[in-house]
Amino acid sequence: MERRNKSMVSEFILLGLSDRPELQILLFVMFLKMYLVTVLGNSVIIRAISTTPQLHTPMYFFLGNLSFVDMCFTSVTVPKLLVNILSEKKSISVAGCITQLSFFISLAGMECALLTVMAYDRYVAICSPLHYSMVMNRRMCLVLVAISWVTISVHSVLHSVLTSRLTFCGLNLIHHFFCDMTALLKLSCSDTTTNELVIFIEGPFSVAVPLGIVLVSYVRIIATILKMHSAEGRNKAFSTCSSHLIVVALYFGTIIFMYFRPTSSYSLDYDRVVSVMYTVVAPMLNPFIYSLRNSEVKGALWRAFGGKGSSSKL
Repeated sequence: MERRNKSMVSEFILLGLSDRPELQILLFVMFLKMYLVTVLGNSVIIRAISTTPQLHTPMYFFLGNLSFVDMCFTSVTVPKLLVNILSEKKSISVAGCITQLSFFISLAGMECALLTVMAYDRYVAICSPLHYSMVMNRRMCLVLVAISWVTISVHSVLHSVLTSRLTFCGLNLIHHFFCDMTALLKLSCSDTTTNELVIFIEGPFSVAVPLGIVLVSYVRIIATILKMHSAEGRNKAFSTCSSHLIVVALYFGTIIFMYFRPTSSYSLDYDRVVSVMYTVVAPMLNPFIYSLRNSEVKGALWRAFGGKGSSSKL
């Protein structure tokens, strides 16, 4: 009865990363720079892949998709963060919050799916090179990406619908810089049992299965590489996988640390910093990781922006 008497919430207040006034300009400049670098870096990767015939292969097709998702992923949270830093009222409507959550879930899931597909691509390329062109043909690449989008969209819609059915009243302060599922469940004054049950059952599955596929793929890949007699062949095989492994470790590592640890170790300030790692830092670093450690990408970037690029489409 007491909860029903509380006024209904029409908007939430995003408290951001810090409430110290002297840090606001510094945070604005820092996140603006990171956002611009993310958009520019991933745009450059997409252009290099689309204009370089030598990169019209499954691995770079998936990399181009990953760059697109990275740009969208960081665009879900950072622009609103920048606006709120400069605003006195750091508010977001309930509908806007659920919409942001929906895009966040779908793009985070798509990041997971693409990293998994890329691991499978490397597995086929290294462990079954003679069958690679037959298995990873253009049709298969399109099907894998399409299935990933459909699956993740269903996942996102499910959580969005369940969240939209919740009632919010009383407190409306979100101790975060974006609308996080955990924060919304804590603020709800209605029964969240169904939401928590779905998260408990479906949440670990959506991370554990992709991570399991990645780990199994790389166990087989490493075993195959170690059996190679040629040192040059081993180095080439490792070089094609090292960039992807770094990105996988950065993304999955922060996700697991953030959402799959004892609740007793949660800290609002620390968790917000960790969230920055996979929502802002990882999408920003991915283009540099793939370009600096991959001679083909570096060559494509040089040709695309040095006046020697091709105009072919992917």
